[in-house]
Amino acid sequence: MTTRPETIEPRSFQRKAAPGAGTSRWGRLMRRHRVRETALVAVCQIGLLAGLLAAWEYATASSKLSSFLFGSPSAIFGFLVQMWNDGSLIHDTYVTGLETVLGFLLGNVIGTVLGLSLWYSRFIARVMQPFIIALGSIPIIALAPIMIIWFGTDLASKVAMATLSVVVVALVTSYKGAMNVDQDQINLMRTLGAAKRHIFTKLVVPSSLGDIFAGFKLTVGFALIGAIIGEFMSSKEGLGHAIFKAGSLYVIPKVFAALVATIALALVLSFIVGRIERLLTPWRQVP
Repeated sequence: MTTRPETIEPRSFQRKAAPGAGTSRWGRLMRRHRVRETALVAVCQIGLLAGLLAAWEYATASSKLSSFLFGSPSAIFGFLVQMWNDGSLIHDTYVTGLETVLGFLLGNVIGTVLGLSLWYSRFIARVMQPFIIALGSIPIIALAPIMIIWFGTDLASKVAMATLSVVVVALVTSYKGAMNVDQDQINLMRTLGAAKRHIFTKLVVPSSLGDIFAGFKLTVGFALIGAIIGEFMSSKEGLGHAIFKAGSLYVIPKVFAALVATIALALVLSFIVGRIERLLTPWRQVP
C-alpha cells in the first residue's frame, strides 16, 4: 500500500501567505519614513534658526549702533533669563495666555454657532452678508478705546478685544464649511425622511469640521494679536505691557525677549489646537 507523500510548502511561501503580514510590513516602512522625514525637517529648522542667530549676532557685535537698534541674540537671551528669574516672564505669559484662550473660546463659539446657523436660511445669510463684511473691515485697534470705556482696563477689555479679533473669521469659515456640504448627500438624507435638524447634526456639522478647525488655526494668532493690542492700550501686566514698556525705554533686546515669549505662546496654543483636531476628527488625514 502506497501512501501519498505530504506536500510541504516552502518557508518563504508560508511567510507570504501569513494574513496581514504584507500590510504590517508596509505600515512599519511608512512609519519609519514619516519618522525620518520629521527628523530631517526638525534638523533643517534647527539649522536654519542657528544660522540666522549666528548671522544676527555677528552683525550686531561689530557695531554699537546696530546692537542698539536691533539688539543681539545673546542680549535677548540674557533678558529672558532675567525675566525668568524675577518671575515676570511666567506671570506675563500666563496673563496674556489667559486673555488669548478666553477670547479664542468666546469668539469661536459665537462665530461658529452663527456661521453654522446661517445654513438654515439662505435668505438670512444674504441679509446679514453686508453687516458681516462691515464688522470684518473695522481695524481692531480702532475698537480698543471703546472696549476700555465699556469694560474697563482689567481682564474683560482684553478678552473682548481677542473675541472681536476672532469672531468674524470663525463665522465666515464655519459658514463656508456648511455651504460646501455635498448637496447629493443632503438630498439622499431628505429622501430617507431625515428632518432638517438631523441633516444639520449628522451631516452638516461633521462635514464642516475641516473648515472650522482651519479657522481655529488662524484665530489662535488673531486672538493673541487682539490681547496684545488691548495690553498696549491699557494694562499693568502681560506680554503686551512688557513690549510697550521696554519699547518706550528703548530697551530693544527686552522687546525681542517678550516677542520670543509671545511666539512661544502662539506655537504652544497652535499645537494644542492641532492635537484637539486629531482627537475629534480621526477620519481626516491631518498634517
